[in-house]
Amino acid sequence: MAVIETFDKVQAVIDEINGSEPKTAADLEQFRIQYLGSKNVIKSLFGLIKEVPNEQKREFGQLVNKAKNTAEAKFEVLKTALESAADEAQAADIDLSAPGEPQALGSRHPLTTTMNRIIRIFERIGFVVEEGPEIEDDWHNFTAMNTPEDHPARDMQDTFYLLNNTEMLLRTHTSSVQARTMTSQKPPIRIIAPGRVYRNETISARSHAQFHQVEGLYIDENVSFADMKQTLLYFAKEMYGPDKEIRLRPSYFPFTEPSAEMDVYWGLETETDYRITKGTGWLEILGCGMVDPNVLENCGIDSEKYTGFAFGMGIERQAMLLYDVGDIRLFFENDVRFLKQFKSAF
Repeated sequence: MAVIETFDKVQAVIDEINGSEPKTAADLEQFRIQYLGSKNVIKSLFGLIKEVPNEQKREFGQLVNKAKNTAEAKFEVLKTALESAADEAQAADIDLSAPGEPQALGSRHPLTTTMNRIIRIFERIGFVVEEGPEIEDDWHNFTAMNTPEDHPARDMQDTFYLLNNTEMLLRTHTSSVQARTMTSQKPPIRIIAPGRVYRNETISARSHAQFHQVEGLYIDENVSFADMKQTLLYFAKEMYGPDKEIRLRPSYFPFTEPSAEMDVYWGLETETDYRITKGTGWLEILGCGMVDPNVLENCGIDSEKYTGFAFGMGIERQAMLLYDVGDIRLFFENDVRFLKQFKSAF
Protein backbone atom coordinates (compact mmCIF):
# COMPACT_ATOMS: atom_id res chain seq x y z
CA MET A 1 0.00 0.00 0.00
CA ALA A 2 1.34 3.40 -0.96
CA VAL A 3 2.31 5.67 1.92
CA ILE A 4 -0.15 8.34 0.90
CA GLU A 5 -2.96 5.79 0.88
CA THR A 6 -1.99 4.70 4.40
CA PHE A 7 -2.26 8.25 5.68
CA ASP A 8 -5.51 8.72 3.79
CA LYS A 9 -6.98 5.63 5.44
CA VAL A 10 -6.34 7.04 8.92
CA GLN A 11 -7.79 10.40 7.93
CA ALA A 12 -10.85 8.66 6.54
CA VAL A 13 -11.42 7.04 9.93
CA ILE A 14 -11.11 10.43 11.64
CA ASP A 15 -13.63 11.93 9.23
CA GLU A 16 -15.96 9.01 9.80
CA ILE A 17 -15.77 9.52 13.56
CA ASN A 18 -16.50 13.23 13.26
CA GLY A 19 -19.47 12.53 11.03
CA SER A 20 -21.07 9.94 13.28
CA GLU A 21 -24.40 10.99 14.84
CA PRO A 22 -25.87 8.13 16.94
CA LYS A 23 -29.55 8.78 17.72
CA THR A 24 -30.17 6.11 20.34
CA ALA A 25 -28.34 4.44 23.19
CA ALA A 26 -27.94 1.35 21.03
CA ASP A 27 -26.32 3.42 18.27
CA LEU A 28 -23.96 4.97 20.83
CA GLU A 29 -22.96 1.54 22.11
CA GLN A 30 -22.23 0.43 18.56
CA PHE A 31 -20.04 3.54 18.11
CA ARG A 32 -18.14 2.67 21.29
CA ILE A 33 -17.53 -0.91 20.18
CA GLN A 34 -16.40 0.16 16.69
CA TYR A 35 -13.93 2.86 17.76
CA LEU A 36 -13.14 2.18 21.45
CA GLY A 37 -13.84 -1.50 21.97
CA SER A 38 -11.26 -4.25 22.46
CA LYS A 39 -11.15 -4.94 18.71
CA ASN A 40 -11.79 -1.43 17.40
CA VAL A 41 -10.73 -0.25 13.94
CA ILE A 42 -8.17 2.21 15.30
CA LYS A 43 -6.07 -0.64 16.69
CA SER A 44 -5.76 -2.06 13.18
CA LEU A 45 -4.36 1.27 11.99
CA PHE A 46 -1.37 0.89 14.33
CA GLY A 47 -0.55 -2.29 12.37
CA LEU A 48 0.02 -0.20 9.26
CA ILE A 49 2.99 1.61 10.78
CA LYS A 50 5.35 -1.01 9.36
CA GLU A 51 4.38 0.10 5.85
CA VAL A 52 5.43 3.69 6.54
CA PRO A 53 9.02 4.87 5.93
CA ASN A 54 11.06 5.44 9.08
CA GLU A 55 11.18 9.18 8.62
CA GLN A 56 7.35 9.28 8.57
CA LYS A 57 6.58 6.77 11.33
CA ARG A 58 6.37 9.50 14.00
CA GLU A 59 3.95 11.56 11.93
CA PHE A 60 1.86 8.48 11.21
CA GLY A 61 1.73 7.49 14.90
CA GLN A 62 0.58 11.00 15.85
CA LEU A 63 -2.20 10.80 13.27
CA VAL A 64 -3.41 7.44 14.60
CA ASN A 65 -3.36 8.83 18.18
CA LYS A 66 -5.40 11.75 16.89
CA ALA A 67 -7.98 9.26 15.62
CA LYS A 68 -8.12 7.59 19.04
CA ASN A 69 -8.45 10.91 20.91
CA THR A 70 -11.11 12.07 18.47
CA ALA A 71 -13.14 8.90 19.07
CA GLU A 72 -12.93 9.31 22.87
CA ALA A 73 -13.94 12.97 22.77
CA LYS A 74 -16.76 12.28 20.32
CA PHE A 75 -18.10 9.49 22.51
CA GLU A 76 -18.29 11.77 25.58
CA VAL A 77 -20.06 14.50 23.60
CA LEU A 78 -22.57 12.04 22.16
CA LYS A 79 -23.17 10.40 25.54
CA THR A 80 -23.86 13.74 27.23
CA ALA A 81 -26.22 14.78 24.46
CA LEU A 82 -28.23 11.55 24.63
CA GLU A 83 -28.50 11.71 28.43
CA SER A 84 -29.71 15.32 28.28
CA ALA A 85 -32.29 14.37 25.69
CA ALA A 86 -33.49 11.50 27.87
CA ASP A 87 -33.81 13.80 30.91
CA GLU A 88 -35.79 16.33 28.87
CA ALA A 89 -38.09 13.60 27.60
CA GLN A 90 -38.66 12.35 31.14
CA ALA A 91 -39.35 15.86 32.38
CA ALA A 92 -41.85 16.37 29.58
CA ASP A 93 -43.79 13.34 30.85
CA ILE A 94 -44.23 14.89 34.33
CA ASP A 95 -47.53 16.56 35.02
CA LEU A 96 -46.48 19.59 37.04
CA SER A 97 -50.11 20.33 37.92
CA ALA A 98 -50.56 16.96 39.65
CA PRO A 99 -50.49 16.98 43.48
CA GLY A 100 -47.29 15.73 45.08
CA GLU A 101 -47.04 12.41 46.86
CA PRO A 102 -47.52 12.85 50.62
CA GLN A 103 -44.44 12.23 52.71
CA ALA A 104 -44.71 10.36 55.99
CA LEU A 105 -43.69 12.65 58.84
CA GLY A 106 -42.08 11.48 62.02
CA SER A 107 -42.83 12.81 65.48
CA ARG A 108 -41.16 12.98 68.85
CA HIS A 109 -41.56 9.99 71.13
CA PRO A 110 -44.11 10.65 73.91
CA LEU A 111 -41.38 10.15 76.53
CA THR A 112 -39.22 12.79 74.82
CA THR A 113 -42.18 15.16 74.64
CA THR A 114 -42.95 14.63 78.32
CA MET A 115 -39.30 15.07 79.33
CA ASN A 116 -39.01 18.30 77.36
CA ARG A 117 -42.20 19.60 78.93
CA ILE A 118 -40.86 18.96 82.43
CA ILE A 119 -37.52 20.56 81.56
CA ARG A 120 -39.17 23.70 80.20
CA ILE A 121 -41.27 24.10 83.36
CA PHE A 122 -38.24 24.05 85.65
CA GLU A 123 -36.08 26.12 83.31
CA ARG A 124 -38.58 28.95 83.70
CA ILE A 125 -37.69 29.20 87.41
CA GLY A 126 -33.94 29.04 86.98
CA PHE A 127 -33.08 25.33 86.94
CA VAL A 128 -30.45 24.18 84.43
CA VAL A 129 -30.04 20.73 82.89
CA GLU A 130 -27.11 18.56 83.98
CA GLU A 131 -26.29 15.12 82.54
CA GLY A 132 -24.06 12.25 83.59
CA PRO A 133 -22.97 8.75 82.48
CA GLU A 134 -25.42 5.85 82.45
CA ILE A 135 -22.58 3.50 83.45
CA GLU A 136 -21.78 4.83 86.88
CA ASP A 137 -19.42 3.97 89.75
CA ASP A 138 -20.67 2.75 93.11
CA TRP A 139 -19.62 5.88 95.01
CA HIS A 140 -21.60 8.39 92.93
CA ASN A 141 -24.63 6.11 92.62
CA PHE A 142 -24.88 4.87 96.22
CA THR A 143 -22.25 5.86 98.77
CA ALA A 144 -22.25 9.60 98.11
CA MET A 145 -26.04 9.57 98.38
CA ASN A 146 -25.90 8.24 101.97
CA THR A 147 -26.39 4.60 100.90
CA PRO A 148 -23.21 2.74 101.93
CA GLU A 149 -22.52 -0.85 100.94
CA ASP A 150 -24.36 -2.45 103.87
CA HIS A 151 -27.39 -0.13 103.71
CA PRO A 152 -30.73 -2.02 103.38
CA ALA A 153 -32.07 0.61 100.97
CA ARG A 154 -29.80 -0.85 98.29
CA ASP A 155 -32.16 -3.82 98.08
CA MET A 156 -34.82 -1.49 96.66
CA GLN A 157 -32.47 -0.47 93.86
CA ASP A 158 -31.02 -3.77 92.70
CA THR A 159 -29.34 -3.08 89.39
CA PHE A 160 -26.99 -4.48 86.75
CA TYR A 161 -23.25 -4.66 87.43
CA LEU A 162 -20.36 -5.03 84.98
CA LEU A 163 -18.87 -8.52 84.94
CA ASN A 164 -15.25 -7.34 84.94
CA ASN A 165 -15.72 -4.58 87.52
CA THR A 166 -18.32 -4.87 90.27
CA GLU A 167 -17.66 -1.25 91.25
CA MET A 168 -19.26 -0.16 87.98
CA LEU A 169 -22.98 -0.47 87.35
CA LEU A 170 -25.92 0.84 85.36
CA ARG A 171 -27.18 3.79 87.37
CA THR A 172 -30.39 3.24 89.32
CA HIS A 173 -31.36 6.92 89.47
CA THR A 174 -30.08 10.23 88.19
CA SER A 175 -29.12 11.17 91.76
CA SER A 176 -25.61 10.25 90.64
CA VAL A 177 -25.71 13.41 88.50
CA GLN A 178 -26.50 15.37 91.66
CA ALA A 179 -23.45 13.86 93.37
CA ARG A 180 -21.21 14.73 90.43
CA THR A 181 -22.55 18.29 90.35
CA MET A 182 -22.11 18.83 94.09
CA THR A 183 -18.50 17.63 93.95
CA SER A 184 -17.63 19.82 90.97
CA GLN A 185 -19.63 23.01 91.64
CA LYS A 186 -20.04 25.31 94.59
CA PRO A 187 -23.47 26.46 95.84
CA PRO A 188 -25.80 27.92 94.86
CA ILE A 189 -26.79 24.88 92.78
CA ARG A 190 -30.11 24.62 90.98
CA ILE A 191 -30.24 21.72 88.52
CA ILE A 192 -32.49 19.10 87.00
CA ALA A 193 -31.04 15.80 85.80
CA PRO A 194 -33.09 13.91 83.18
CA GLY A 195 -32.01 10.58 81.78
CA ARG A 196 -32.37 6.82 81.48
CA VAL A 197 -31.95 4.61 84.56
CA TYR A 198 -32.00 0.87 85.23
CA ARG A 199 -33.34 -1.51 87.88
CA ASN A 200 -33.28 -5.29 88.08
CA GLU A 201 -37.07 -5.58 88.09
CA THR A 202 -39.63 -7.88 86.54
CA ILE A 203 -41.09 -6.29 83.44
CA SER A 204 -44.84 -5.75 83.76
CA ALA A 205 -47.53 -3.25 82.83
CA ARG A 206 -46.40 -0.95 85.66
CA SER A 207 -42.63 -1.51 85.84
CA HIS A 208 -39.68 -2.05 83.53
CA ALA A 209 -35.98 -2.85 83.82
CA GLN A 210 -35.22 0.49 82.20
CA PHE A 211 -37.08 3.77 82.54
CA HIS A 212 -36.48 7.52 82.64
CA GLN A 213 -36.23 9.96 85.49
CA VAL A 214 -36.00 13.67 86.09
CA GLU A 215 -34.41 14.62 89.39
CA GLY A 216 -34.02 18.12 90.76
CA LEU A 217 -31.64 19.67 93.28
CA TYR A 218 -31.52 23.11 94.86
CA ILE A 219 -28.79 24.03 97.35
CA ASP A 220 -28.18 27.46 98.81
CA GLU A 221 -28.20 29.26 102.11
CA ASN A 222 -31.50 29.22 104.04
CA VAL A 223 -33.34 26.85 101.69
CA SER A 224 -36.39 25.50 103.52
CA PHE A 225 -39.07 22.84 103.23
CA ALA A 226 -41.49 25.63 102.34
CA ASP A 227 -39.34 26.51 99.33
CA MET A 228 -39.56 22.93 98.15
CA LYS A 229 -43.34 22.78 98.60
CA GLN A 230 -43.89 25.98 96.65
CA THR A 231 -41.60 24.82 93.84
CA LEU A 232 -43.42 21.51 93.50
CA LEU A 233 -46.83 23.16 93.68
CA TYR A 234 -45.76 25.39 90.79
CA PHE A 235 -44.67 22.30 88.83
CA ALA A 236 -47.96 20.46 89.43
CA LYS A 237 -50.06 23.42 88.28
CA GLU A 238 -47.91 23.95 85.16
CA MET A 239 -47.87 20.24 84.32
CA TYR A 240 -51.45 19.20 85.03
CA GLY A 241 -53.49 22.39 85.24
CA PRO A 242 -53.88 25.50 87.40
CA ASP A 243 -56.62 23.93 89.53
CA LYS A 244 -54.47 21.04 90.78
CA GLU A 245 -53.83 20.62 94.48
CA ILE A 246 -50.97 18.72 96.08
CA ARG A 247 -50.29 17.01 99.37
CA LEU A 248 -47.07 15.79 100.94
CA ARG A 249 -47.01 12.51 102.87
CA PRO A 250 -44.11 11.48 105.13
CA SER A 251 -41.86 8.89 103.52
CA TYR A 252 -38.28 7.64 103.60
CA PHE A 253 -35.34 8.09 101.26
CA PRO A 254 -31.74 7.58 102.42
CA PHE A 255 -30.52 10.80 100.83
CA THR A 256 -33.19 13.20 102.16
CA GLU A 257 -34.41 14.05 105.68
CA PRO A 258 -37.25 14.75 106.14
CA SER A 259 -38.64 12.94 103.09
CA ALA A 260 -42.05 12.96 101.49
CA GLU A 261 -44.16 11.55 98.68
CA MET A 262 -46.09 14.16 96.71
CA ASP A 263 -49.60 13.45 95.49
CA VAL A 264 -51.71 15.44 93.05
CA TYR A 265 -55.47 15.53 93.44
CA TRP A 266 -56.65 13.84 90.28
CA GLY A 267 -60.34 13.76 91.09
CA LEU A 268 -63.06 11.12 91.10
CA GLU A 269 -65.10 12.17 88.10
CA THR A 270 -64.71 9.02 86.02
CA GLU A 271 -64.31 5.30 86.48
CA THR A 272 -60.68 5.67 85.37
CA ASP A 273 -60.12 8.24 88.14
CA TYR A 274 -61.39 5.72 90.69
CA ARG A 275 -59.16 3.01 89.28
CA ILE A 276 -55.85 4.90 89.09
CA THR A 277 -56.33 6.69 92.44
CA LYS A 278 -57.73 3.60 94.20
CA GLY A 279 -60.82 5.53 95.14
CA THR A 280 -58.98 8.34 96.97
CA GLY A 281 -58.78 10.92 94.23
CA TRP A 282 -55.08 11.44 95.03
CA LEU A 283 -52.28 10.23 92.79
CA GLU A 284 -48.62 9.91 93.77
CA ILE A 285 -46.32 11.51 91.18
CA LEU A 286 -42.91 12.06 92.82
CA GLY A 287 -40.70 11.75 95.86
CA CYS A 288 -38.91 14.65 97.53
CA GLY A 289 -37.22 15.90 100.70
CA MET A 290 -34.55 18.07 102.24
CA VAL A 291 -31.04 16.97 101.31
CA ASP A 292 -29.53 14.91 104.13
CA PRO A 293 -26.55 16.71 105.75
CA ASN A 294 -24.49 13.54 105.24
CA VAL A 295 -24.94 13.87 101.47
CA LEU A 296 -23.74 17.47 101.57
CA GLU A 297 -20.69 16.53 103.63
CA ASN A 298 -19.91 13.52 101.39
CA CYS A 299 -19.76 15.92 98.45
CA GLY A 300 -17.64 18.54 100.21
CA ILE A 301 -20.42 21.05 100.99
CA ASP A 302 -20.66 22.64 104.46
CA SER A 303 -23.95 21.38 105.89
CA GLU A 304 -23.84 24.04 108.62
CA LYS A 305 -23.96 26.80 106.02
CA TYR A 306 -26.01 25.29 103.22
CA THR A 307 -29.31 23.45 102.99
CA GLY A 308 -31.24 22.20 100.01
CA PHE A 309 -34.05 20.07 98.68
CA ALA A 310 -34.21 17.33 96.06
CA PHE A 311 -36.99 15.61 94.17
CA GLY A 312 -37.34 12.90 91.58
CA MET A 313 -40.03 11.53 89.30
CA GLY A 314 -40.40 8.87 86.64
CA ILE A 315 -41.01 10.30 83.20
CA GLU A 316 -42.98 7.22 82.13
CA ARG A 317 -45.29 7.82 85.10
CA GLN A 318 -45.94 11.39 83.98
CA ALA A 319 -46.45 10.33 80.35
CA MET A 320 -48.89 7.60 81.35
CA LEU A 321 -50.96 10.19 83.21
CA LEU A 322 -50.79 12.82 80.48
CA TYR A 323 -51.69 10.45 77.65
CA ASP A 324 -53.80 7.92 79.59
CA VAL A 325 -51.49 5.00 78.73
CA GLY A 326 -52.17 1.88 80.77
CA ASP A 327 -49.06 -0.20 80.04
CA ILE A 328 -45.48 1.08 80.42
CA ARG A 329 -44.19 -1.53 77.97
CA LEU A 330 -45.85 0.30 75.08
CA PHE A 331 -43.23 3.05 75.33
CA PHE A 332 -40.42 0.61 74.50
CA GLU A 333 -41.94 -1.68 71.85
CA ASN A 334 -41.51 0.77 68.92
CA ASP A 335 -44.96 -0.11 67.60
CA VAL A 336 -45.78 2.57 65.02
CA ARG A 337 -49.51 1.96 65.57
CA PHE A 338 -49.04 3.17 69.14
CA LEU A 339 -46.59 6.00 68.44
CA LYS A 340 -48.57 7.53 65.56
CA GLN A 341 -51.43 8.31 67.96
CA PHE A 342 -49.40 11.16 69.41
CA LYS A 343 -49.39 13.10 66.13
CA SER A 344 -51.77 13.25 63.18
CA ALA A 345 -48.95 12.30 60.74
CA PHE A 346 -46.15 9.89 61.59
